[in-house]
Amino acid sequence: MEITKRTNLQIDGKHNKPILIDLTFKDDKKPKPIVIFCHGYKGFKDWGAWDKMGEFYAEKGYFFVKFNFSHNGTSPDNPTEFLNIEAFGDNNYIKELDDLQTVIDWVLTPDFDQAQQIDVKSINLIGHSRGGGIAVIKAAEEERIDKLITLAAVSDFASRFPKEKELEAWEKKGVQYIKNTRTGQQLPHHYQFYKNFRENRERLNIQKSAKKLDIPHFIAHGSNDTTVSIADAGNLFEWSAISKLLLVENADHVFGISHPWNKDELTKEFQHVLNRTSEFLAASVQDLKDEYIDNDEADS
Repeated sequence: MEITKRTNLQIDGKHNKPILIDLTFKDDKKPKPIVIFCHGYKGFKDWGAWDKMGEFYAEKGYFFVKFNFSHNGTSPDNPTEFLNIEAFGDNNYIKELDDLQTVIDWVLTPDFDQAQQIDVKSINLIGHSRGGGIAVIKAAEEERIDKLITLAAVSDFASRFPKEKELEAWEKKGVQYIKNTRTGQQLPHHYQFYKNFRENRERLNIQKSAKKLDIPHFIAHGSNDTTVSIADAGNLFEWSAISKLLLVENADHVFGISHPWNKDELTKEFQHVLNRTSEFLAASVQDLKDEYIDNDEADS
C-alpha cells in the first residue's frame, strides 16, 4: 500500500503563531501507533531526510507526525526558510513545550480527521538535538506518552547560555546574534530567551525530567558529534531508568544527512538508527522493562 501524506496542515499555536504539521501514514483505516517528531535548533520539519524518516516509519506501520515549532523562524508561506527572524528571536523553550503539547492534544481530539488511523493508547515521541531535550521534558510531564527516542539530544539547557560578561552584554543590549552557517543569516536571540529560561529553570531541568521517566527511552548519538557532546548521551542514559544507548561510530550530529537531501538512499549511519529505533518501537513496553531489569541484574 502506498504512503499517504498530508502536508503543511495549519493549527493555531498557544502563542499567536500557527504550527505547521505533516502527517505520513498508510491509509488502511487501521489504528496505528503514533510517532511525533520534534526538530532541533535552527531546524524545521522539512530539513534534510526528516521526510524520508517519516516514510520509513509509515512503511513500518506507524502514524508519523512532524511539525514546525511556531517560533522557529519559518512561516506557513515559507516553511523551509528563516524569513520570520523576529519570531526566531522571540522563541523560547516554554513556547516549544507548549507547541508540542498543542500537537499532541490536536492529534488526540475526538474529531481529528484521521482518527480511524491512530491508536490513541500508543503515543511515542522522537526529538533531535534541542528537540530531544524538549521531548524528554514533555515525556516526563505527559502521562499519555509510551516511549521516547532522542537523537543527538542535549542533556542540559543551562550550560548552552553565555556566561558572565557575555551574558551581561546580552542583557544590556537586549539581543545577540548567531550565524546560520547554512544560509549565512544573522539570527537574533532576544534576552527574553534567557529570562524565560531563568523563570522556568526547574521545569526546564532535563536531568530532573529524565530521572522522572518511567517509560522506555532510546538514546542515539554519533561518536563524531561536534555540536552536542557524546557526554550528553551518557548523561541521559545514566538518568533515564529504562534506557538503551546506541553510539553510532563515525556519525556526526545529523548522522551524515545534509540539507537538501535529494537521494533515495539514506546514509548507513542514519539507516542504522532508523532500523534500531524501529525495533525499539515494535517491542512492547513491558518487554523493554523486563529486558532492562534482566540487564541490570546481570550487571550487578
